Amino acid sequence: MPLLVSGADDRQVKLWRYNDSKAWEVDSCRGHYNNVSCVIFHPKAELILSNSEDKSIRVWDMQKRTCLQVFFGAWRDNYGGGGGIIKHSKNFRHENDRFWVLASHPSLNLFAAGHDNGMIVFKTERERPPYCIQDNLVFYVKERQLRRLDLTTNKDIPLTHLKPNKLTQPFYSVHYNPAENYVKRAPSIASIWVARNRFAVLDKSHQLSIRDLQNQESRKIDYTGPIDDIFYAGTGLLMLKNPDSVSIYDVQQKRVLVSLKVSKVKYVIWSKNMEYAALLSKHTVTLVTRKLALLSSIQESTRVKSGAWDLDNDAFIYTTSNHIKYALTSGGDHGIIRTMDIPVYILALRGNRLYCLNRDASPIELTIDPTEYRFKLALIHRRYDEVLNMVRSANLVGQSIIAFLQKKGYPELALHFVKDEKTRFGLALECGNLSIALEAAKVLDDTAAWNALGEAALMQGNHQIVEMAYQRTKDFERLAFLYLITGNVEKLQKMQKIAQIRKDVHGQFQCALMLGDAEERTKELGQISLAYLSATTHGLTEEASQLTLELENKNIPVPDANPNAKPFVPPKPLYPLTENWPQLTVSVGPFDTQLLSNATTKKAPTAKTPALNAFAAEQNEDHTEGEAWGVDGDLLLDEEGNPEMDEIEMIGGEEDEEGGWDVDEEITQAVESMRIGAGDEAADDGFTLPQRGHAPPFYWPGNSRLTADHVAAGAFDSAARLLEESLGIVQIGPFKSLFLSTYAKSRVACCAMPLSPPNFIYPMRNWQESLPKSSLPAVSLKLNDLAQRLQICYKLTTDGKFVESVQRFRQILLCIPLLVVDSKQEVLEAQQLLQICREYLVGLLLETARKDLPRESTEDAKRNLEMAAYFTNCDIQPIHKILTLRTAANLSFKNKQMRHCATFCRRCIELDYLKKNFFFFKFSGPKPEVAAQMRKMLSVAERDNTNAYEINYDEHNPFVLCSKSFTPLYRGKPQVKCPFCGASYMPTFVGSVCDVCEVAEIGRDVPGLRIASIQSGK
Repeated sequence: MPLLVSGADDRQVKLWRYNDSKAWEVDSCRGHYNNVSCVIFHPKAELILSNSEDKSIRVWDMQKRTCLQVFFGAWRDNYGGGGGIIKHSKNFRHENDRFWVLASHPSLNLFAAGHDNGMIVFKTERERPPYCIQDNLVFYVKERQLRRLDLTTNKDIPLTHLKPNKLTQPFYSVHYNPAENYVKRAPSIASIWVARNRFAVLDKSHQLSIRDLQNQESRKIDYTGPIDDIFYAGTGLLMLKNPDSVSIYDVQQKRVLVSLKVSKVKYVIWSKNMEYAALLSKHTVTLVTRKLALLSSIQESTRVKSGAWDLDNDAFIYTTSNHIKYALTSGGDHGIIRTMDIPVYILALRGNRLYCLNRDASPIELTIDPTEYRFKLALIHRRYDEVLNMVRSANLVGQSIIAFLQKKGYPELALHFVKDEKTRFGLALECGNLSIALEAAKVLDDTAAWNALGEAALMQGNHQIVEMAYQRTKDFERLAFLYLITGNVEKLQKMQKIAQIRKDVHGQFQCALMLGDAEERTKELGQISLAYLSATTHGLTEEASQLTLELENKNIPVPDANPNAKPFVPPKPLYPLTENWPQLTVSVGPFDTQLLSNATTKKAPTAKTPALNAFAAEQNEDHTEGEAWGVDGDLLLDEEGNPEMDEIEMIGGEEDEEGGWDVDEEITQAVESMRIGAGDEAADDGFTLPQRGHAPPFYWPGNSRLTADHVAAGAFDSAARLLEESLGIVQIGPFKSLFLSTYAKSRVACCAMPLSPPNFIYPMRNWQESLPKSSLPAVSLKLNDLAQRLQICYKLTTDGKFVESVQRFRQILLCIPLLVVDSKQEVLEAQQLLQICREYLVGLLLETARKDLPRESTEDAKRNLEMAAYFTNCDIQPIHKILTLRTAANLSFKNKQMRHCATFCRRCIELDYLKKNFFFFKFSGPKPEVAAQMRKMLSVAERDNTNAYEINYDEHNPFVLCSKSFTPLYRGKPQVKCPFCGASYMPTFVGSVCDVCEVAEIGRDVPGLRIASIQSGK
């Protein structure tokens, strides 16, 4: 049927039919109280949407011509700075804004409405279909029908027709009782089955009661705390939700069994055996045990939609707006399974098939790859055979797998997945596999890699690899010292010759000193007198005679040699070190034998070639280690351009058939081959190194998302990231002293015995209920401490010590992100403290800048008046507010600004102190002598109620102050804020550092202050 819809100034919405020649009215919809601004058809339903200058939006039924929904009331979010989504709300009006335009999204169930100051985006109905699951049966509501889907046969049948009410989407949830096979509907907030023929009801007055199948109240539960929703927690048990926590309540015993702080839980999903539960909030997934012991908490950036447990594994599969993800009960690991174009609602997981509902309540079946989380679970539960099967058959790639294996202490297994040589090199060093690290370093051929390899090899006593690393990096000084401590005199002599070729006098003298070559030292010393004494002491008569003649020719007196002096000759090495330091035999790990044998099989030579010979052949291919120094061509030429002997040839020598530098790889690979061949025998006979444990601070960053806990653990990098993510803080330098202080306060040093290092004890704030692995540090900085510091700041401000006061206010401001509080009330108090510090800092910086202004021209006088007036707008304590008003009144009086002077005097006299609820103290009013002075000044100013200057200050128009330019930003003008302290700025300053707190980036979009576990989920 061709239809038109119209709205007009007669306050009616009219429906029209039309043809090629004319249009005629069908019906009218009445209800708006002012002119109808815009009206549109709903793109998918038989509905009409209209908005009006009466500040409301209405939804009309096209068939009955009746109003279904009126969005009418106070609405807080607008789209001037961010969007709001309205869900099933009847409170939807801007008190001072008229609606003008409506638009619908081309594909989604979204509408936009424009008003005087911006726009809003909203929905007219709830899109999540109500459903519940019992074994393999899914009960859900679609198109006002209750339907049943059998997951085993995919048979979907309707069960009954549900009578609708005035709302288009009347049903919120469905709960099924398999014992009675019964359907019942009643008006309430929530209802849950608690027994075979009993269900609990939370009525609209938030009172909890138990009812029978006839919907008759059988028992009323007297629960004193607030209840926002109820969830199933087992037979005879209920999970009660309030804004900050959830509790398990025993209906029979009438008491709370256990509680957990989790904010704003929307859904609870239990595993099949009721051992675990997933608590879904708007942006958080929290996994707990049956007794509400916290397993893990995952914070998401988008909305969490639904979830289901894997029946065969301890894994929870959940969906967000655009992803299907998993979370593990063991270890707290989580990750992404696949991405989605549209949101889906998970019903159940069977194998790799995921059954879901879309927003049209249509069942869909998706195929997922569960290999990643099953691999992690197998590794956590030490099912090594299953792990190896997955390693060989599955396509496991990605940085998340590598990071997981590193975290769990299996870097040797991570090596199997890595193809990138840089990552492979790092993993090899982590697991102490020098042979693989050496191969990767040769491919990378990077100075940093060779340095890292040299340090790791030195720690293990593998001086042969250390020698190669020093050669590649041309670290001549360390190489010479290595030859000294290993007793390799021959190569130390060659190092001396290389230094001579490189014209390195310092290196040549150092090698001569380590070799005890006094004759060479006298040649290179360059100090004739000292050379003469050295030659005389070491018995070098001929050299001493030549030096005597040289001293006499230069008229330098010949020094007298000490007859008791003895020559400095280093001792000769008794047993030069040719082999690497011996190491403990470590038992083969759970994956070493299988992976190494697999690698050996892939790289095996022909049947006639033994494995050792094959390794030796590879070593010979790399025999060009003579180029390890990387010497440039010009270093091999003398000053006349004639070729010189290569430095490495001088060390290795042509007669050295062994290759000099390349003995390490043969030894390493041969030993590795023998170890693999030994099999289990080596594992049984070897010594297993004990695993080193971790102190409690190691676990604190993983147990908490609060900045203070990361700082207490010494994880300053992650603490800095948290500050940037939550508060937009980009300058971390001012936090240095606070970080170090918090870190020092997190531990107690106890010296048990004299001359022994101290033992550290770590106080914990949850010591009564936690093990070290789930511990959290004690609170070192409390809100009361900052309140006491604030009093000192107030006194400094009163005394006029503005510079010192600014420093102390800023120090309190930086302490606030390092607080740890327990309740929402304390969070509000911390936010109020932050606002107090901001207002004082803005005002004091303004006043300091005003005092630095010149006082020469008329413009200077006007600017002084403006800034003094702006200071009176800061929301500070009454005692200081009076001081600002007196300053502004005196300055205005002196400059003949009588009208403004009168305003400041009235505000000082008539200040209504009772309307302000100050956090730390209250003030009763100005002193009598001050009030008398203001009254006298007011009487004089009112006689000449004029201003000598026009200044940029309007006391009747509310404004905030730009904290950089110190100019007013009146209501309606664009402005940006500091994400940390909340100081306002002009939009031109976006991206710069805030002048008030000096740490945050102006205009950064961040979540805000996070100092309580109820905010972070941990």
